[in-house]
Amino acid sequence: MHKYVIMGMPGCGKGTQSEIMCKRFNLVHISVGDILRWNIKNHTKLAARIKRLMSTGKLIPDEFVENIVQQRLQEHDWNYGFMLDGFPRNEAQAEFFLESYDIDAVLFIDVPADLIVERLSSRRVCGNCGATYNLVSAPPKLAGVCDACSSRDLIRRPDDNESAIRERLLDYQEKTLPALNLFRRKELVISVRGDRPIQEVQADIQRDLNLAKYRLKS
Repeated sequence: MHKYVIMGMPGCGKGTQSEIMCKRFNLVHISVGDILRWNIKNHTKLAARIKRLMSTGKLIPDEFVENIVQQRLQEHDWNYGFMLDGFPRNEAQAEFFLESYDIDAVLFIDVPADLIVERLSSRRVCGNCGATYNLVSAPPKLAGVCDACSSRDLIRRPDDNESAIRERLLDYQEKTLPALNLFRRKELVISVRGDRPIQEVQADIQRDLNLAKYRLKS
């Protein structure tokens, strides 16, 4: 069983790389962002609060995020392991997680901030199935139409406007970077450059996991 955390600035490619890894190695992708957006889409009692916070780019309160991560992990549907995406977001959450789980590695995707702003400003998401596109680097095959479900409801997330992006990057520097540094002190971090084609990044992740003796069987 393999337990991984994937980290990096918003828009670095965590979701894309997680999906590739999970499909190839039968891991469960646990995405905090997806869980939050599911609440909004399904109009749960938490939806209004989450939507308000996400539209400003501010991080969701620690206790709330910890609770939804705990609940998700307690479902125990990850027989072969999991890839945790979007948690921890600060040092306190990192300490909490290390106390609860033995993780194999923390994958860090490193991308320059200017490229992050460009990527997120161009990101579009299918409002029907959740498929993600980038109008510059990875557009849908037919403009305005989702490749996966043929919906024409391709939207920009409320937190993908430039002011919210800048706020998220500032939060990352102030809050999430210390969590990454804690994992570095524990010698758990494998860092790869994310400013390259998707398959090159994925190849480096698998190579570095093997070099670090975190063996994955294909």
